Amino acid sequence: MKQSFSLPHFANEELDQLKIGGKTFSSRLMVGTGKYKNLKDAIESIDASCADIVTVAIRRAQNTKNLGRSNLIDGLDWSKLWILPNTAGCESAEEAVRIASLGREIVKKLGQFDNNFIKLEVIPDSRYLLPDPIGTLKAAEYLVNKNFVVMPYIGADPVLAKQLENIGCATVMPLASPIGSGQGLKNLLNLEIIIENAKIPVIIDAGIGTPSEANKVMEMGAAAVLVNTAIARAKNSPTMARAMSLAVESGRLTYMAGRMPINERAEPSSPMLGISK
Repeated sequence: MKQSFSLPHFANEELDQLKIGGKTFSSRLMVGTGKYKNLKDAIESIDASCADIVTVAIRRAQNTKNLGRSNLIDGLDWSKLWILPNTAGCESAEEAVRIASLGREIVKKLGQFDNNFIKLEVIPDSRYLLPDPIGTLKAAEYLVNKNFVVMPYIGADPVLAKQLENIGCATVMPLASPIGSGQGLKNLLNLEIIIENAKIPVIIDAGIGTPSEANKVMEMGAAAVLVNTAIARAKNSPTMARAMSLAVESGRLTYMAGRMPINERAEPSSPMLGISK
């Protein structure tokens, strides 16, 4: 059962829900479906994460002989979760467009007839898995014109992020560090610039290794984070998923509350007025 900490007198959580492509989501943590030790671990972790959005690689789904027989796809309740198909494994814009179209058909077979979401990945670099900015922009523009809700995975490039926003992408998803590396927030300055300039949700994707790192980017004003490897490769994946959920919620509340100013000098917690010497 999902649990949330509510502050009815200080923060209206209903007004603060994440909005993407005309849809509203309660959780600001998105999770992936790869690299888990086994099916049971994956299902328990996704449940513990309290995530609403779960991303699935279309290439993995299409390799299943019968849709609905894939272990993980069949094991999740898609009446309660929103599937975010992704184009992982695509090396060119043309390939990504083809896989995105296939992904839209797959989600409809799962019953989500109004789901036009696509996490766009164009990655020709097999060593560092860095996304292709030109190919991503090209594919994004085409898919936006085909009424997809495009959520592009990009390097931490503020100029590209703004270009993608201007052509109609629903979000941008810059990496914190190379995907699956767990290196953490290597691109912090650029992420801050992207968040500052964006008028669409910025979702930090890739490289996050700990809940404290997820919390940090949420405190900065990121709209959400997507975490896969840090959960799937943890010694106890469900526990890590829960920790990520709490960190994201805490970071969001901190951002909404507004942190205190940083002072050069100490300041007493209690006023000195009226204290006799």
